[in-house]
Amino acid sequence: MTHPLFIRIATSSAALRIAPHVLPRCDLFIHRLTRGWLLPSRLVLDTIVLGTTGHRSGSPRRTPLAAHRAADGTWLVIGSNFGRPHHPAWTTNLLHRPDATVTARGLSWQVRARQLTEDERERQRNRILLAIPFYDTYAARADRDIRVFCLTPITAPPADGTLRKEH
Repeated sequence: MTHPLFIRIATSSAALRIAPHVLPRCDLFIHRLTRGWLLPSRLVLDTIVLGTTGHRSGSPRRTPLAAHRAADGTWLVIGSNFGRPHHPAWTTNLLHRPDATVTARGLSWQVRARQLTEDERERQRNRILLAIPFYDTYAARADRDIRVFCLTPITAPPADGTLRKEH
């Protein structure tokens, strides 16, 4: 469970002005530096790096995201965009090109994304709150339907942990 003090800080107006610009850059820098083994955001939330393909540019994009992984191996990722009014670019990329990559703890999986319907979002509410405990605050500020995606591994990860390592 996320500490209530962290939730207060994470939802403060000052943090919401600064975090979208600083946290992803910091996460990606440390992630590259440690060859995929460390993400600073993992200290407070379960975090992955999502690799997508830009729907206009065709260029690879990498985005650190809070996520929840279920026992069946699927991840839920939430396009809250820190409660800002527009959808994050990675959600648009997934809508156009649903094949992506998830990197967590130095291991990578090929996944296929599917946007959840409104009913599915309601049924998955507990998982959404596990990924982002302050989801309701972000949803109220965003004043839009927040896109939520289920990322399903295209091939099952090996049980022995011999997944492709991130370099």
